[in-house]
Amino acid sequence: MIKEFKDKTALITGAASGLGLEFSRRALGLGMNLIMIDIKDDQLQQASMDINHDGNSSPSKIKCYSVDVSSASEMQSLADRIRDQHDTPSLVINNAGVSGGGLVWENSAKDWERVLGVNLMGVINGVRLFTPMMLEAAKRDPNWTGHIVNTASMAGLLTPPNMGIYNVSKHAVVALTETLYQDLALVSDQVTASVLCPYFVPTSINQSFNETHSRKSLNTDESINLLDVATTFSQKIGKEMLDKAVNSGKVSAADVAIKVFDAIVQNQFYIFSHPKSLGNVQERMQAILDNKQPPNPFSKRPEIGEELKAALRSAT
Repeated sequence: MIKEFKDKTALITGAASGLGLEFSRRALGLGMNLIMIDIKDDQLQQASMDINHDGNSSPSKIKCYSVDVSSASEMQSLADRIRDQHDTPSLVINNAGVSGGGLVWENSAKDWERVLGVNLMGVINGVRLFTPMMLEAAKRDPNWTGHIVNTASMAGLLTPPNMGIYNVSKHAVVALTETLYQDLALVSDQVTASVLCPYFVPTSINQSFNETHSRKSLNTDESINLLDVATTFSQKIGKEMLDKAVNSGKVSAADVAIKVFDAIVQNQFYIFSHPKSLGNVQERMQAILDNKQPPNPFSKRPEIGEELKAALRSAT
C-alpha cells in the first residue's frame, strides 16, 4: 500500500485518454512524478501538456513514452529505460485496453490477437517487468512501498452475451491480479496489488472497437473502421449497444480515479466504479455454487436483452 504519494513515481499505461488520463491527472495533482505510456504518441503528448497546464506542475515531472504494451520487446525496452533513467515506480497502473464484441464464434483470429494482446498481454508485460523492479526497491529500503493496479472490468466478473472476446480478456486480468496479490503476499509486505472493475464509464474505449491494432492506424487518422470493413452483423450490434451504454454512464473517469487512489491508500483489492452492480455478480456466483445454468444477465433490464435478441435474430 502507499500512504503518501508526493514525490513518488507513477507509471500509467493507456494514459492518453479516458481512465488513464484521469489517473495521470490525479497522480500529478498528488505531487507524483509521472511516466505516461500510450501507443498514440500525438494524443499522449497533448494529454501531458493538458494535465501539466491544469496544475502548473514542472514539465520535468512528466515523461511520455509511445509504446505498444502488447509487444514484449517494446515493453522490455521501456523497462530497461526506466531502470536506467528513472526512480523505480512506486505505483504501476496497467490500464491500456481496447473493446471488442460480437458472437464469440464470429471473432477472427486477428480479433482475438488484438483484444488479448492489449487487454491481457499488456497487463502481463507490465506485471512481469515492473514487479521485480519494485520488489528490488523494497529489498533495498524497508520503508519503500509500492502498489500495482490492473484495470479489468465488470465484464471480468460477469459474462454478458455478444461480448465474449472482451469478457475473456477481462476475466483473465481478474485471475491474474488475484494470483499476483497472493504471490506478492508470499514474498513481501511492501508491495501490494488491486484490480479495478469499472462498469460503463464515459471514456473513449468504445472508439477502439473501430481500430485495427497497428501503430500506423492508432497514431494517425487512417484507422480502419471495422463497421465498414469485414465486420459481422453481431459486431455492429455490439458496437451500437456499447456506444449507447458508455455514453449514458453517470460515473465519470475522474470519479473513478478518485476511487482508485483512495483504494490504494486503504489497500483495498477489488475496486468498483458501480458497487450497486454487484448484485449481478452475486447472482452469477450463486448459480455456480448451486450448479445452475448461468443467470440471465438482463434480469433487471429485460428490455435490453429482448432488444439484443431481436436484433440478432433479424439477421438470420
